[in-house]
Amino acid sequence: MDKKAFGYPTFDASGVKTLTEYSGPYRDMLMDIRVYRPTSGSRLDFVYPGEEMAVLLQRGRISLSWEGSSRELSRRDVFTGGPWCLHVCAGVSVTVEALSDDAQILVQRTHNSGSFESRLYSEAEAPWVDVAKGMFGDTANRRVNTFFDHATAPYSNMVMGEVMSARGNWSGYIPHSHPQPEVYYFLFEREEGFGASFVGDDVFKITDGSFSAIPGGLTHPQVTAPGYRMYTCWMIRHLDRNPWVARIDDTRYLWLNEARF
Repeated sequence: MDKKAFGYPTFDASGVKTLTEYSGPYRDMLMDIRVYRPTSGSRLDFVYPGEEMAVLLQRGRISLSWEGSSRELSRRDVFTGGPWCLHVCAGVSVTVEALSDDAQILVQRTHNSGSFESRLYSEAEAPWVDVAKGMFGDTANRRVNTFFDHATAPYSNMVMGEVMSARGNWSGYIPHSHPQPEVYYFLFEREEGFGASFVGDDVFKITDGSFSAIPGGLTHPQVTAPGYRMYTCWMIRHLDRNPWVARIDDTRYLWLNEARF
């Protein structure tokens, strides 16, 4: 089993959880991804020359400032509130001030020296879409949103979106792959929630706050236990001259698309 395909990180004393970095065991993901839990009244400043960045609010209330703009944003949690995500190019300074003690943000970065206009995505720009409803014996129901991808943001080297898997249901189904690396960050409504992540021929237990680091070319479906909705933030890194544009379904399972149970 390739343990580098999965991780169970914890928050350090400063309230930072590191998922992937440009060096270390998950360097093949080609992204720096971290989760922050700032205390109320504290301030986080982000600016990275040569790197684009996405700042996703997952919980709580924050004040978000960038390029002369400022917004107060709130989200009860990923299971009940609409999303907010700010996407900026290299060198843009972003400040996050926590306005509640339960604030949590996820920051995704990758190398990209190109310039583009900053954009704040709300639920209106990234609506939830039902996927696979009623298919596969009604066992793969999930809701998906996409903040930006190659179709909507061809200037970016990243993709970011969210998945809400129904209780006891599969997502990433049917099994599929793509050459580009992908990271999943998982959360559950209750901390004892769990599921299973399949990366190629390996299987890992999904727990609250764990993540999957999926090398290009491996299939990667996952399932959540009955009784537990599972949230996934999904992040893909485009490859040079080979951006992610579509999934490649495992041909052995294509028959399921026409099956009726």
